[in-house]
Amino acid sequence: MGNAWFHPLTAQKREDGSYDPSPFTLMLGTSSKSSYVAQQHEAKYTGNKPVLVVCTDDGKLTMENGKIFNTGNHPIEMFVPMLHLRDAGFTFDIATASGGPVALEMWAYPHKDENVKNLHDSVKSMMENPKKLSDIANTDAYSAIFIPGGHGAMVNLPTNVDLGRLLHEAHDRGMPTVTLCHGPAALLSTARAQGKSFAYQEYECMCFTDKTDAMTPSFGYLPGPMPWKCQEAIEKEGIKVMNTTEAGATTQYCELISGDSPNAADNLGVVAAPILVQHAMGK
Repeated sequence: MGNAWFHPLTAQKREDGSYDPSPFTLMLGTSSKSSYVAQQHEAKYTGNKPVLVVCTDDGKLTMENGKIFNTGNHPIEMFVPMLHLRDAGFTFDIATASGGPVALEMWAYPHKDENVKNLHDSVKSMMENPKKLSDIANTDAYSAIFIPGGHGAMVNLPTNVDLGRLLHEAHDRGMPTVTLCHGPAALLSTARAQGKSFAYQEYECMCFTDKTDAMTPSFGYLPGPMPWKCQEAIEKEGIKVMNTTEAGATTQYCELISGDSPNAADNLGVVAAPILVQHAMGK
């Protein structure tokens, strides 16, 4: 980081012109290990329908001030729930908007977490060559949909018509849909699907709060104010956001299972795994 510690509360400019979080943020807001603890499952999924993991392939979020945040999917928010789903018997397909490689917030990577690293290695080829959302005709081949968080989920997923189509189909089927942190922004895509309205009116959900997003530029997590507000946008469409802080809380409302932040990643996986098993095995 060079002279980064002379400016510990300032987002750090990268060679490509985008910004990583400040040294202060990285010290206090990231961890070398996740909180994942394997669970004992009374029942496991024994079928062959994977979970569709919908990721972002665009890791550059332009802030209100024009600065570009180096984002993507948060690795703990992605891999920790996946670890619990894997433990419950599920495999994965990975898809992005363009079919381009998954963008990860590598500055948040838990480099000393062998569980995360091993799972990452096992799906790395899929992450580098994911399916394109428009090439997925329907949800017939899947057991559930998982949308990891990270600010990258706000870049091109909320306007993706094909994601909206797939989420509407999952909604109509009661297919479990799992998301956390800024991932709920992708639910906005359902309002873009042809001839459809927002699928989650009057649903209850957890997400990263606008209040916290507004505070984070003051200590350099973000390089500027948000270009738009995740919580405000989904509330405007009729979702009731249940959390006021990021304490690791989760909730289920119908098929939607959600968590509030990276702090919820382990809890979300623990909660979601048996629900997915029950649904996939026909209750």
